[in-house]
Amino acid sequence: MVETCQKTVVVGAGAWGTTISVLLAERGHKVTLWAFEKDLVETIRETRENKMFLPGFQLPESIEVTNSLECTRQADLVFVVVPTQFLGGVAAALKGVINPDAIVVTASKGLDIKTLKLPQETLADELKAKKMVVLSGPNLSAEISRGLPAATVAASKDEKLARIVQEALNQDRFRVYINGDPLGTQLGAALKNIIAITAGIVDGLELGINARSALIIRAEAEITRLGVAMGAERATFAGLSGMGDLIATCSSTKSRNHRVGEQLAAGKTVKEILGKMTAVAEGVETTKAAVELGKKYKVELPIISEAYKVMYEDKNAYQAITDLMTRTPKVE
Repeated sequence: MVETCQKTVVVGAGAWGTTISVLLAERGHKVTLWAFEKDLVETIRETRENKMFLPGFQLPESIEVTNSLECTRQADLVFVVVPTQFLGGVAAALKGVINPDAIVVTASKGLDIKTLKLPQETLADELKAKKMVVLSGPNLSAEISRGLPAATVAASKDEKLARIVQEALNQDRFRVYINGDPLGTQLGAALKNIIAITAGIVDGLELGINARSALIIRAEAEITRLGVAMGAERATFAGLSGMGDLIATCSSTKSRNHRVGEQLAAGKTVKEILGKMTAVAEGVETTKAAVELGKKYKVELPIISEAYKVMYEDKNAYQAITDLMTRTPKVE
């Protein structure tokens, strides 16, 4: 097991990366938080607050903040929490710098639109890393930063590695489970962001709880079909990183993806919406990749396909819901 006071680095100072760094510091680890933005590094050092991505919460003085990836050279644990669209560039920058014996924990959620790769695949291909774990679950940063209870999953083909990450993070307000299906864990994390956009559309159109509940459960069936076709375990999608994360993201008005859906329902375009956002709504780009995966694995994805049409073909949001409701009746 990795004992406390080991050197741990969190690459990515968004809301989730910042929250992870705090959780690790609370467990007694020597934590360095890497941020791309130099101004953000200086601000956090001076104020102990990530005003850009997680305002209102103080970071422990023990957390070091840097703009240099050299911090990963001697690290035992490296958590990578970078938006998927930027992950390839960061992985390339880490190559030749990161400690080759470090355990690399992927906490990014999404799909690469160009390669259709999940985050762990991108990192493994670039870094040639062999010690890898995926971290995912229903984890809203603002709630965890307030000290509210939450649970997550550390997933790896190597159970020993998953248990190391479990031990590194587990505490009385943040419970960590393990599983052996990193593929399914990542797919649930990536695809739920798309469904959160559609849930935002349903809520924005004031279609009610029945509609949102039906959407969530049918989307879960859709995600599971694709995951199983790709080789993931069916049970994973009923767990924390599957249904758990899906419910949390679709139900929270704090979710960036949910807010995108609400604004789509109001008639705004994706370009208009993203132009006013500081943080990244992963579901927007992930939708493109998910549609391509559906074609590749010959899996029908009606909800994801309608989301794509609303975002990229200017389809009316209400019409998309109507078309889903009037499809040929089927067995559940």
